[in-house]
Amino acid sequence: MLEILLSKEVLIGLSVFSVVCFVGSLITIPFILVRLPANYFEESYPRSWFRNHHPVLRVLAHLIKNMVGLVFVLAGIAMLVLPGQGILTILIGTSFLDFPGKRRLEAKLIGQPPVFRAINSLREKFERPPLTLTPNPAGSLASSVRRQPSASAE
Repeated sequence: MLEILLSKEVLIGLSVFSVVCFVGSLITIPFILVRLPANYFEESYPRSWFRNHHPVLRVLAHLIKNMVGLVFVLAGIAMLVLPGQGILTILIGTSFLDFPGKRRLEAKLIGQPPVFRAINSLREKFERPPLTLTPNPAGSLASSVRRQPSASAE
């Protein structure tokens, strides 16, 4: 069994897959992050999708959106050990998925100071306003990152 996993064809296939995921993430992730509204990760931002469409179309669209999100999350998990932008890819995948506690998880992921700075630096290069987060009264990373720019301005 180990011989099959380490065969030349499997290793070449995995190498090609890794390169495709890496290049794809370098193109896709910035494209998505730059186009998000600045307040997308705030709790007050409405997230209704396909609300005024036929119910069958809405269900089909949600199914496709969740499948795409799952692919991004799985690719992001793989990129934690392979070349690529793992955390950012997981964040994008999470934003596509629909599940309870989604906004809390997104705030945790984007609330990581290095991630938040990297995203806003990218947005600044494309002349987009920085992302904002809803302040968290519990004092989590999300709230400290949110207050960081105003603290340095004082």
